[in-house]
Amino acid sequence: MEGYPWWPCLIYNHPTERTILRGKGKATRVHVQFFDDSPTRGWISVKYLKPYKGSSDGETMKGGMFYSTKPEIKRAMVLADDAMKKDKIKRLELAVCNEPSDTEEEEEEIEEMSENASGNSEDCNSEEDMKSNKRLMSRERAVKTKRRRVLDSDSDHDGSDVEFKPDGKEAASSEEASSGVDENESSDTETEAESVAESPIKVPAKRKRREVKKPAKRSSLGNECSETPKRAATVSSEAKSKLTSFAAPESFESQANASSGATGGFSVWEHEKLDWLQEGKRRDVHRRRQGDPDYDPCTLYVPEDYLNKCTPGVRRWWQLKSQNFDAVICYKVGKFYELYHMDAVTGVNELGLIFMKGTWAHSGFPETAFGRFSDVLVQKGYKVARVEQTETPEMMEARCKSKGQSTKFDKVVRREICRIITKGTQTYSVMDCDPSENHSKFLLSVKEKEDSAGTRVYGVCFVDTSMGKFHVGQFPDDRHCSRFRTLVAHYTPVQVLFEKGNLSVDTQKILKGSLVSCIQEGLTSGSQFWNASKTLKVLLEEGYFKEKQNSENGCSLPSVIKSLTSESDSLGLTPGENSELALSALGGCVFYLKRCLIDQELLSQANFEEYVPVDIATAKDMSSSSLFARTGQRMVLDGVTLMNLEVLQNGTNGSTEGTLLERIDSCCTPFGKRLLKQWLCAPLCNPKSINDRLDAVEDLLAVPDKMSEVSEYLKKLPDLERLLSKIHSIGSPLKSQNHPDSRAIFYEELKYSKKKIADFLSTLEGFKIMNEIVEFMEEFASDFKSRVLKQLVTCKARNPDGRFPDLSAELTRWDTAFDHNQARKTGVITPKLGFDPDYDRALEDIRALEEDLRRYLDKQRKLLGSKSVQYWGTGKNRYQMEIPESVISRNLPEEYELRSSRKGYKRYWTKEIEKMLAAMVNAEERRDAALKDCMRRLFYNFAKNSKDWQTAVECIAVLDVLMSLAHYSQGGDGPLCRPEILLPRDNARPFLELRNSRHPCITKTFFGDDFIPNDIVIGIKDEGSSSEASCVLVTGPNMGGKSTLMRQAGLLVVMAQLGCYVPAEACRLTPIDRVFTRLGASDRIMAGESTFFVELSETSSILQHATEHSLVLVDELGRGTATFDGTAIASAVVQELAERIQCRTLFSTHYHSLVEDYSHCGAVRLGHMACMVENESEDPSQETITFLYKFIEGACPKSYGFNAARLADIPEEVIQKGHRKAKEFEKTTISLRIFRYLCQVVDGTTCDANAVRKLMAMIDRL
Repeated sequence: MEGYPWWPCLIYNHPTERTILRGKGKATRVHVQFFDDSPTRGWISVKYLKPYKGSSDGETMKGGMFYSTKPEIKRAMVLADDAMKKDKIKRLELAVCNEPSDTEEEEEEIEEMSENASGNSEDCNSEEDMKSNKRLMSRERAVKTKRRRVLDSDSDHDGSDVEFKPDGKEAASSEEASSGVDENESSDTETEAESVAESPIKVPAKRKRREVKKPAKRSSLGNECSETPKRAATVSSEAKSKLTSFAAPESFESQANASSGATGGFSVWEHEKLDWLQEGKRRDVHRRRQGDPDYDPCTLYVPEDYLNKCTPGVRRWWQLKSQNFDAVICYKVGKFYELYHMDAVTGVNELGLIFMKGTWAHSGFPETAFGRFSDVLVQKGYKVARVEQTETPEMMEARCKSKGQSTKFDKVVRREICRIITKGTQTYSVMDCDPSENHSKFLLSVKEKEDSAGTRVYGVCFVDTSMGKFHVGQFPDDRHCSRFRTLVAHYTPVQVLFEKGNLSVDTQKILKGSLVSCIQEGLTSGSQFWNASKTLKVLLEEGYFKEKQNSENGCSLPSVIKSLTSESDSLGLTPGENSELALSALGGCVFYLKRCLIDQELLSQANFEEYVPVDIATAKDMSSSSLFARTGQRMVLDGVTLMNLEVLQNGTNGSTEGTLLERIDSCCTPFGKRLLKQWLCAPLCNPKSINDRLDAVEDLLAVPDKMSEVSEYLKKLPDLERLLSKIHSIGSPLKSQNHPDSRAIFYEELKYSKKKIADFLSTLEGFKIMNEIVEFMEEFASDFKSRVLKQLVTCKARNPDGRFPDLSAELTRWDTAFDHNQARKTGVITPKLGFDPDYDRALEDIRALEEDLRRYLDKQRKLLGSKSVQYWGTGKNRYQMEIPESVISRNLPEEYELRSSRKGYKRYWTKEIEKMLAAMVNAEERRDAALKDCMRRLFYNFAKNSKDWQTAVECIAVLDVLMSLAHYSQGGDGPLCRPEILLPRDNARPFLELRNSRHPCITKTFFGDDFIPNDIVIGIKDEGSSSEASCVLVTGPNMGGKSTLMRQAGLLVVMAQLGCYVPAEACRLTPIDRVFTRLGASDRIMAGESTFFVELSETSSILQHATEHSLVLVDELGRGTATFDGTAIASAVVQELAERIQCRTLFSTHYHSLVEDYSHCGAVRLGHMACMVENESEDPSQETITFLYKFIEGACPKSYGFNAARLADIPEEVIQKGHRKAKEFEKTTISLRIFRYLCQVVDGTTCDANAVRKLMAMIDRL
């Protein structure tokens, strides 16, 4: 089916039409039933059918056209295989589905997007345009119009039939009749479709017909497209729920814009003919050419004479496009978003939309599909601008009248950009789709300079826009940009902002090399990337923080920002001495958020944190015990180490498969998953804090039943961090006052209101569950040894040591604030008495006035002596006293003023009634205004208590992570032990002791055997050795397990200091301040760095930053250059690490001369990966090598490279030639060694008594 994966299906006659075909020519569709546990059926275009040849066919295997990992499709293939084994008669018995198909349901719900001439969707408010458009519409109705089937997958699931129907006048008087179809004709059926249907959008793209054989009797497959991230959707209809999970297509066989895009027979679109739009001839809005260094690619110069030829609507589109040339503009016309010109081509190519007829490119989709389609574009790296109508046709007419003299360009409803969405600025509002991933996506703004001493300094600001938390900081860095690399590894950005011309070549290399898929955007210095002073000025002038006025520092800046300003300036307008770059980076970020129209909702949260690099607090001159006793000290894992140890991403495809994160992450909540990632990037160093976490793990392991109950609670929690940010955004008074979205006319307003209410109620429900978790755990919390675990699950109100806030009173208040079920159904919040003072006052005034009017009527009845006098009228003509003519014959008071009459009656007003009616109208207006603004103020009141809500989320996030660590510690793949972390004593050396340790992420060896555990001992005496050397030289055969052993050591110390049990029988160590790795051979070709250069850069960073408390893992240093150079460099590095720095080191090498040099050095110990060699002889093909994967004392005599060559299937004759060459090299090396030793004996530099015997042994070997 169009836009969905290939799906096995059975062709059979339609149950009522008794035919398998519908339509003619290219429009032919075939009737099928999809194989599924609950079968569904539909009409599929003949060109999307292919014969199914069984699940064992090559096309269904990996790499084939029909391959899919979806369990639903795999199940369908099993059913299809069974069907193929049956004969025709038996096969037809499988056709059991008589439910109406999607297509049949759609017949009533079709929206006709007719493909008329170029003016089809342009504004046609001028009389002439209106007439021509009506003629065009009537002509099109005379022939069978082209239909585009569009259904809404995001429709309300409560089955509500409340819908928005624009009145006739609005639909007819504006140009909003999208694509030439009158809204009156389509709105009723269309809104019906959108409130009931729960199917994904199906847009049949008009493609060149492929040759298709006649429908076979066997089952077939529909069309497969690559899938976008799965979206959570709860839908009822079976077929639709099956297909919704595939969302919009990632790639779609699109129409060629010339031949099949429009059937007019022209060869190019209109926009492709425009000379000023051609590559090389374009100019920006300041008329700078493309070659100009100041050229702004985000804007476009559109000639005035061209604009004057356009219709009003298209003219406005070009005006917006000229300011946002780099964005795809979704231009609201009626209830559709339309894409024009080059944007339409993008829509067809990327979203699988269809072109409409005409000489200019034009496509579109309904309002409700915006979230899904915009998300597909954003994930592919596009910038999407949402343009809304911000006035109704009536408002437009009133504006034109008040203006007096108006041109044809004024006679069009006003449109404004309400939001620009990019990869780094997604907020997942009610208009957008739900997030497909739990982890944070950061927008990073960076500025750089060299200070007077030549040191590189960075200013950074990064924010996750879905949560509104800003991190701002400034720090010096080394020439390898170690801290900056670590920052982008810990907080991986999806979008980077920088000042044009500011970044050094090194920084650019990092952005190009490490962040290949990241969007990078240069901003103009000054006007876009603000300096520190302008940033502070804008922050204060815009009043972002007025709601959170900081009384302590007498300034409305948050304390973190205030700390970056000069102490001498109480107004906060002068930047501090070492924070100009940080504030400037914040300025670039604020400018960009302002451009994307989300600055108010994010900055008004005032959620700022200072960013301090993990290693900045580690001073080398501090005594070790006091350093690690400091609570805040963290282990440094830089970007290189995280990558080499595969902590967060694997090196194969960048996913989490096979990583430490995947292994220990069993968190139940999205905010727990995000916290675990932060903990993994910066494990603890303080033994007291680590032991407290380990105690927490032990406490949780002691109550497994309770733990599984809490897990069930946690699984019910929504992403409360993001929901709190959403609620703040909707409630923001700042945003409601002047944001264009507050003026926008939405046709699905009711649907969005329901979504807001559903999110709010989901949030309340989430906090109730949190409260239940804490109440449940408080019962047995007194038995916990861990201080941190006790604090998390103890309510502050009941115990001063508790951290969890008391939410009961607040939750009860919100429970009684309004009728939840009614609000969920109607999309309107009606507050109960006592919750909204404005609403209550207005209702009280209305009741009082009604009583006054009743009393006044009784008084007039007595006065006139007639009980038949009563009020009459509606709206502003209410409360006219209707008096029978028989009563009027008597004298009426002078104040009675005749207003209207009917046979036998006359109606009067008095000044008093008029006065009370005016007060009544005023009170009703106040009531309606309060009701209209009620949801916003309700959310605003909720967000006022944000500190408590945030604290609750933080407590439960920590609990979730501790439970995840306990879950791993409970069920590893073998024995797990509690690590023992000891504070280093001043006279003792740092050490690491791992007994029978295993790799946490590998359970089997390369050949499928069980993983062999190993002892790793550094810095203390081992059983078979008296050496306390801090450096261990590791040798062994190729593929013998050296690299795995080193990665294993690195990962286990990370786990130990994270506060998790480790896969070993015993684990003892003194804290490690930083893990350094130099593993694997790879170049950074994008950054222009060779393999050897990368090796040396990483080694340089180790030598500069390592302390005696570091762990260094170096794998085969020096292999990227000549043997002598490599050996020399490796030897010098070993000496530096072993004798000067004296840090714990595992250094693997194949340089056997290096091993000999250090065989008698006390600072270095030798170890090797054992192997068993059988049939060792002159012929390498006869040798059999068995890897034992056991790490033991001593050196390995050879590397057995020819064994690896044989395993890699290198031709036998090449191996033989290589072996002969190796023998020659070996002879030469031994000869040189004999000669050198002989010289030493003759010169007397060696006084070995056994010199002659040694010489004879060497000669024998030769």
